[in-house]
Amino acid sequence: MKKLPIDDSLPELLRPRPARRPEPVSRPTRAQAEAAVRTLLAWAGDDPDREGLRLTPQRVADAYREYFSGYGEDAIALLADPVVDDVSDYDDIILLRDIPVLSHCEHHIAPFIGRAWVAYLPGGRVTGLSRLARVVDIYARRLQTQEALTAEIADALDKGLEPRGVAGLIEAEHQCIAARGIRQRGMTAVTMRFTGAFETDQALQARFLRVAGRTAAA
Repeated sequence: MKKLPIDDSLPELLRPRPARRPEPVSRPTRAQAEAAVRTLLAWAGDDPDREGLRLTPQRVADAYREYFSGYGEDAIALLADPVVDDVSDYDDIILLRDIPVLSHCEHHIAPFIGRAWVAYLPGGRVTGLSRLARVVDIYARRLQTQEALTAEIADALDKGLEPRGVAGLIEAEHQCIAARGIRQRGMTAVTMRFTGAFETDQALQARFLRVAGRTAAA
């Protein structure tokens, strides 16, 4: 399959690796999780028993349950039921723009925050627009790399809807760059994934980028 040219108007293009499937793990107890937070607070140089930090371990455990709730949800199953609305005559791009993305990088457990653009060409089945956003959120609420997140969203749409093609794009700022390391703010990473007709048809791919507002001419 031939390679498609990189759009120079994008700040960065990172080709995603194949989607991952996290293996089931034995979940520690709530008490073990809170004890681990206490250890980290002490390692950072503070006193876990002082008034301001006394409830921090349970708050962090609550936050982690919320941040990473995506491990308990199945995006493909979510897409399994087609919408009952009659859209049998519609066969063009379905695109949802500016989906908020809040995820955490698996390297530093630091947030990366941005937006996603997701589209597909129906192959006989469609889903509700809110489910597209939900699929993004399910995978974002796991420890991620932006590349893998992009690939997993596209893979779920391919498997759950069996469309003629899927297009996905994420742009995000990573706090592991902004708040540590080189400490540079304002830089964003862009990742894309195209399958089916979007991968083989350059005109269709360009149309997606134009409608998504991701080209210099848009």
